[in-house]
Amino acid sequence: MVNASRAAVLAAFLFALPLVAPAHEKDSIPPEDRLVDKFTRFAGSKANAESLVNGLRNDQQVTLTSAQGTTTSFTPKTDKMGFGSVNIALTLAKATLAQQGITRPTPQQIEAALNGGTVTTSSGKQVTFTGILTQRANGMGFGKIAQANGLKLGELLRHKHEDFRHHRHHAEFKHREHHRADFQKVRFERHEKFERMQRPERVERAERPERPERPERHGRG
Repeated sequence: MVNASRAAVLAAFLFALPLVAPAHEKDSIPPEDRLVDKFTRFAGSKANAESLVNGLRNDQQVTLTSAQGTTTSFTPKTDKMGFGSVNIALTLAKATLAQQGITRPTPQQIEAALNGGTVTTSSGKQVTFTGILTQRANGMGFGKIAQANGLKLGELLRHKHEDFRHHRHHAEFKHREHHRADFQKVRFERHEKFERMQRPERVERAERPERPERPERHGRG
């Protein structure tokens, strides 16, 4: 009975435990890695995104490689930028290209959107960009730059932030649900073991006593 009581207390304790996410689930992704992940598709590859983020962040040469293997190199027109400014500059460059129907830009088109230049769209139309970084280097604020390009900075950043936050929360949710499922599996197995410990063994059915033989009836004389 003592062991049964301890098992009952243990089972109750396990069911009462809160499902606390482990400490390593907390968001600890460096800001440069977030930006690289965010702009990898726009840049064409992770390596290109890393070069863009590092180039704008540290005022160093950017080298982009196309799908065909050709490279394009340029130096940002601005000085070193904070991560927030890098995010805004790349977001505006992406949006100005998208206005022209360019959603998967080439390295040359990315350079033009950032530093200025003329590009040819898939329809054969030539478009000249002043360049987000060129406008920034001339003293324009990002809000004014967005307006000059027919964009609303607040809407762009809010939309991009929500997309990135949804992606991060989705990954964290899957990670948290994985740990939750593992914990519940262990808890269920322990509870099932406890149930088996408490289940009384089946009592064997007592054998029915044999009927005594009836005495033979003697015939009437």
